[in-house]
This record gives sequence, C-alpha cells and structure tokens, in this order.
Amino acid sequence: MAVLRHEIMAVRTENDVVHVRQVVRQWAVNLGLGLVDQTKIVTAASELARNTVAYGGGGTLCIEALQDAGRAGLRLTFEDRGPGIANLALALTDGYSSGTGMGLGLGGSKRLVNEFDIWSQPGEGTRVTVTRWR
Repeated sequence: MAVLRHEIMAVRTENDVVHVRQVVRQWAVNLGLGLVDQTKIVTAASELARNTVAYGGGGTLCIEALQDAGRAGLRLTFEDRGPGIANLALALTDGYSSGTGMGLGLGGSKRLVNEFDIWSQPGEGTRVTVTRWR
C-alpha cells in the first residue's frame, strides 16, 4: 500500500471540527469517491473529530490518500492524549455515551467505513484510524 500524500491537522476546537469536515470532503472528491462514500467518510470524520475535542481534550488528524492494488482510499487517524477509554467494548456499543450525546459516535463511525481500528489506554489517550475505499 502506498501513501500518495498526507496532511496533519490540529483538532482542538469546534471550528477545527468544521474545518476537518471541509478538508475530508475535498480529499474524498479529489480521490474520486462517489457522493455516498463522501458522505460516509465525512460523517465518520465529524463524529471522530468531535470526540477528539469533547473527550480527548483535543488532538490531531492525520489524513492520507492511499493507493493499493488499483484502488484508492482515504485513511483518517485521530489521536489525542486525553484520559483514554476504560472499556472499549462498552464505548462501541450503540446507546452508550460517557457524555450527553446519543451514543452513536464510535459504533456509527465504524459502520460508515471499510476499515476501523481503535487503540485507547486510560491515562494515555486514544487513537482511531478509519479507511474508506473507492
């Protein structure tokens, strides 16, 4: 798999969340993702960026354009150094929320992408990587 290009963005404020949505949509368009795939990756990015700000205290997004065996993809890695997630299985359960949200963020994001990986350690932070392929 080849990384064609990448960019790292700060995700610290609500304005950054809006900027993440705009940038991810532009990258998805440039990669030739269809409208449905664009909407799915932008929605996942929005949820994960919001979690990065609300629960992780802010962090970064690494966005990568991928090429693998003739297919193009968009990989997003959100990382923070916040409190971490004590129970990942519970956090991925629909309806669970550690805050005031609807509890659809992580599980919903997982369903919107082709690949989903999460690492979290209490006291160290959280890293969520998602990929959407064309």
